[in-house]
Amino acid sequence: MLGARADGTVLSKPSLRENVFHLHLDWPPVDDGLWVERCPAEANRISLEPDISQLDHLFPAPGSVTSTEWQRLLEQQLFGLRSGIEGISGRAMLSLYMRRISGHAFNDAVRIHPQQSLAEASANVAYLLGLDYSLALRYRDLAARESVRRKLIAATRDPVWGRIVGRSSELRGQITVTDKRVQDLERQVSSFQIVPEYERLQQQADEVDRHIRELRMQDLADRRNLQDLEAATAESVEPDTGYLFDVYEDLGLTLGSSVRQQFEDVSDFHRAIVQNRRSYLEDEIRATRSRISARQAQRESLGEEQARLLQTLSDGGALDALTTLQELLSQERASLSALRYRYEAAQSLEASRAEIAAERNQLESEMRADIRERDRLVTECTLLFLKYAERLYGDGRAAYLEFDPTATQLKITPHIDSQESRGIGNMVIFCFDLTVAVIAHRSGRGPDFLVHDSHLFDGVDERQVTRALQLAQEISESERIQYIVTMNSDDLTKAIDQGFDAGNSVIPPQLTDWHEDGGLFGFSFQ
Repeated sequence: MLGARADGTVLSKPSLRENVFHLHLDWPPVDDGLWVERCPAEANRISLEPDISQLDHLFPAPGSVTSTEWQRLLEQQLFGLRSGIEGISGRAMLSLYMRRISGHAFNDAVRIHPQQSLAEASANVAYLLGLDYSLALRYRDLAARESVRRKLIAATRDPVWGRIVGRSSELRGQITVTDKRVQDLERQVSSFQIVPEYERLQQQADEVDRHIRELRMQDLADRRNLQDLEAATAESVEPDTGYLFDVYEDLGLTLGSSVRQQFEDVSDFHRAIVQNRRSYLEDEIRATRSRISARQAQRESLGEEQARLLQTLSDGGALDALTTLQELLSQERASLSALRYRYEAAQSLEASRAEIAAERNQLESEMRADIRERDRLVTECTLLFLKYAERLYGDGRAAYLEFDPTATQLKITPHIDSQESRGIGNMVIFCFDLTVAVIAHRSGRGPDFLVHDSHLFDGVDERQVTRALQLAQEISESERIQYIVTMNSDDLTKAIDQGFDAGNSVIPPQLTDWHEDGGLFGFSFQ
């Protein structure tokens, strides 16, 4: 009814989901109080009667609020939190007023569950007692920073996460290299000239280059042919036949004139063939050399054309090339910016240990100064706790509240001698809760009720249980607060036998499993 979730509790049982529960609250702006209605089946809808939507602008719809809106209003009305204070939670403080055994809230006087940080718990208690809770909250912030710092330091040693976090020494070198690439790209972009017909010029340059390669291949073939032609020309000579007549004369043979004439005719024929061949080969040599010479001139002309085209292409480029270059420059600039950010973060991380230590020392000094300035309040809290402890155990035990600002937290610790006993430890929580409830109610920072479960009295001597109930009864009347305790009837009977006057303190309904029709809410369920 005060905004908690029903998941995992008895109210989540199927037999109870459709039941509607009511709570009657004293509500100062409303003379007859406020009726709150909630059903587990519609846990996020809370009905209010009378309609208080006109008293507060929090509600979007009259008479019905969400659980979040209800929690916010309870923070305002019960704890005086008119505006959200990060780190001070009405839900957490309400859990001090209504400790739950399922949350192990009876294990520690300050913390409501083991997972709650001491810094956060002490900040909530500091608010209720009237100390400077903003200083106490800074312990939580420093603890969070220290936790992040340790995780990041550990991450820098990891081969994967180390690439993300990095070390300043490594990042410094990467920044230098990336910065040079950025400067080079900036120069290229600034000197880049767009050639409107870049693709056509590129095709022309490719065609000229292909033509030059073809001419070189033709030259190679002609030079080989020229070598063959020159070799063939050297071999084309007239046969020497003069020795034949001398040979016949030495043999004593005389050749007739007709024979001589025929021989001369054959010789003339061969000479004509050789001359014709030589003439043909010389013509081919001249033609081949002419072609080689012509191609040489053509290659020189094509080379000049190719150089002109390549120079034009070198001086500029197409628009898409410039766009690609600019995109690359943007990527490198982003990479450089990220590296510089990581470098600054790495430097801050490496220096954060000393900074956090210095801030812790400064905070400890400020917290000690604040406690000295609030000495009257600290004394009031301590004397009140002592008074309650003496009511339970007499004046033979030392009892006090310790307010100890350290470098890591504001330690608020209640003490009663011989706390090794579980029963005495529970009564320490009883006296502490009563002290907090009274101090907070007097200053308007806490509600006018306190709820304890019977688990708080486990292991407590019957005399201390009786005295605790008597003390709570007296404080309720003198401080005008309501003290609620759930207790087994046999434990209550023992307290009554010890002298506790229950009077009209026992309220219906009484839950019993004595009869077959007994049980929680009057019926049995699974």
